[in-house]
Amino acid sequence: MPRGQWSDKRERQYEHVKESQLDAGRSADRAEEIAARTVNKERARAGEAKESSRLSRTDISSSRRGGLRSHSGPGGRTRDQLYEEARRKNIEGRSKMNKAELARAVGGSK
Repeated sequence: MPRGQWSDKRERQYEHVKESQLDAGRSADRAEEIAARTVNKERARAGEAKESSRLSRTDISSSRRGGLRSHSGPGGRTRDQLYEEARRKNIEGRSKMNKAELARAVGGSK
């Protein structure tokens, strides 16, 4: 954890996310990675980071996305996330596909 870079609030957020991930059965390394990424994204969204990607600033917040993904059902990955995976896999016709078609094309949920 990059101490000194984050405010006390971000340190608490990091610990909270890390504990949540450990409770969910993630390894310690994976929990730390997810927590750091979450905090860094929130810092970018709040204008606290020196550098940030466009997606970090414009995508839905990590906490909101987690809430959307926490329930079973039609949630899962967003259409944009499925589209990007389809693009990486070079699936033809992806621009005309809806979310369900993209999910089938890339192999369903991961």
